[in-house]
Amino acid sequence: MKPKHSRRSKKHSRRSKATNLPAKAAIAFGLLVLGILAWAALARHFAPTTNSSLERFDAIIVLGTPADREGNPTPDQLTRVTEAVREYDRGIAPRLILTGGTAHNYHFAEARVMARIAEAQGIPESAILIEPNALDTIQNACYSVRIMKAHNWKSAEVVSAGSHLPRAGLIFSRLPLEWRTHPAPPLAPESDLRNGLESAVETLKTARFLVWTRQMERCDP
Repeated sequence: MKPKHSRRSKKHSRRSKATNLPAKAAIAFGLLVLGILAWAALARHFAPTTNSSLERFDAIIVLGTPADREGNPTPDQLTRVTEAVREYDRGIAPRLILTGGTAHNYHFAEARVMARIAEAQGIPESAILIEPNALDTIQNACYSVRIMKAHNWKSAEVVSAGSHLPRAGLIFSRLPLEWRTHPAPPLAPESDLRNGLESAVETLKTARFLVWTRQMERCDP
């Protein structure tokens, strides 16, 4: 017969192992999350900014961002459209494609609000194409390329916030288009806190793109 203390020791060992399993699972999950975030950060750092040597393009694609609750332009929208208008005036492309649906505001399509900004800044209606259905950046890219394909346009400059463009570059690199990204500088200086928050949010969105949406959300332009 085995001594009682030996049996108690084995029971204690089994209980100890069972107690450690949740801790080990939590550590493994934490390491997995950190690995994915590191992957996303590296992907953003090395994201392509162009696949073309062109200096002039068929269109300028402006990626959407929400209007306010009343449908008025937000500073982010003004920033993007204002920079696209500057590029249009410089002769970079003869037209704007404004893309964005009602992803965050069910009453006002982002593209239509941005079109009002562009017209107010002097862009003729004939040079503005509105894509009002996209609900995320993959759809922004896909639906814009569909418009271009229908008109036999083959190249575009992509305008958005600087923090958004690395993820946009990863998306556009998968599409049949000559392109380059162009950041829209803020209309006023931004705090380091805001810049850090925007970068963190975009890193999380890039992680989601790498792990999930690029497999699940297919684009057939």
